[in-house]
Amino acid sequence: MDLQFDGEIFFWKGPAPWHFVWVPEAECVELAANADLLSYGWGMIPVAARIGGTGWTTSLWPKDGRYVVPVKTAVRKAERVDVGDLVTVRLTLDV
Repeated sequence: MDLQFDGEIFFWKGPAPWHFVWVPEAECVELAANADLLSYGWGMIPVAARIGGTGWTTSLWPKDGRYVVPVKTAVRKAERVDVGDLVTVRLTLDV
């Protein structure tokens, strides 16, 4: 399963600070429908992610009935993006 969408990078202070991009609702519905096949536990879904020319492996995190993509510091630096920037995210999931 391949997904592509645009989203804004946001910062979540939380107990451990992270930067994320929300997965749009329509894609979240599709992910939730396949979550039993995709998740390795706690609702986390492993993915290969890409922003621009930078790829990394991560897991989608369930949050508030949707999913978020964690964006590593190395990715933000390599792509020169930060909080508030609109990015195109590409995800590849093994189904």
